[in-house]
Amino acid sequence: MRTRNCRKLPAISQNCWAKEPLVLFTKLTCHLVRYWLLKYLLTIQSKVKRSSKMRNLVNLVGYCAEKGQHILLYAYMPNGSLASHLYGEKSAPLRWDFRVNIALDVARGLEYLHDGAVPPVVHRDIKSPNILLDQSMHARVADFGLSREEMLTRNGANIRGTYGYLDPEYVSSRSFTKKSDVYSYGVLLFELIAGRNPQQGLMEYVELAAINADGKTGWEEIADSRLEGAFDVEELNDMAAAAYKCVSRVSRKRPSMRDVVQALIRVAKHSHSSRNHHGRRLPPGRTDDESVDLEASEDQSSASGHQRQESVGSVSELPDV
Repeated sequence: MRTRNCRKLPAISQNCWAKEPLVLFTKLTCHLVRYWLLKYLLTIQSKVKRSSKMRNLVNLVGYCAEKGQHILLYAYMPNGSLASHLYGEKSAPLRWDFRVNIALDVARGLEYLHDGAVPPVVHRDIKSPNILLDQSMHARVADFGLSREEMLTRNGANIRGTYGYLDPEYVSSRSFTKKSDVYSYGVLLFELIAGRNPQQGLMEYVELAAINADGKTGWEEIADSRLEGAFDVEELNDMAAAAYKCVSRVSRKRPSMRDVVQALIRVAKHSHSSRNHHGRRLPPGRTDDESVDLEASEDQSSASGHQRQESVGSVSELPDV
């Protein structure tokens, strides 16, 4: 596959074409923010092959610069988007253990952007169509077209993002922070649990359920009906409790992504143990050690947060909302 003015990244090859399947995933138009983003992505790409911390981000393998536009080339993800599995009419219902693993994968990716990347990056468009699944059903965060460095001051620019996932505090203040991503991630967690589109009343459904839930239990009533009860109630309640903390309307009460990762590790450990106990098959392409990869996640969280306070170890220890 050869494209005029298409360049492979130096960390991969000096050739002008790709050796693996590619998908054109997003365009970057020519203004300062987009130039900064392109430069940033090209810089951090050199670390991908050496660092396990970036395995939950879609691999950037090249770019094209032509006629005043920059097009990024990403590695092909054969299992498509998370949205296609949640809402595709021809797709089988996504199993509960897949959903737990995907939730942890996405949390790892966001944790790296927030706490491992230099400078830290806010994604600004976390949603199920931007979560892609590789051949082993590992989830990877994609589409950095709106991403940029965290901005703590008020910004009069137009609101960017996707309706249903937008942080209410960002909408009112026009100031986007890491906690704005945390809110969007909380919506995504509820989307995984309920199998409902955030643009079709998901959060209203969640708020109604929260009246009957005590914050930590009672969330099973919102479980995706397509699961037909095939989920662990304790795991679902722990995931929902974490999600509800993430969607607090007050950003300072939301946990960091590092804290969320640690909480989801607890859920994933329980899911991993249950799967082994009941002799369930692993996702296609995953080995037993690879299916959750908890030790790597714990190492990553520890490394990225070595200058911060000790993270929480369970959902109950996340900051209260």
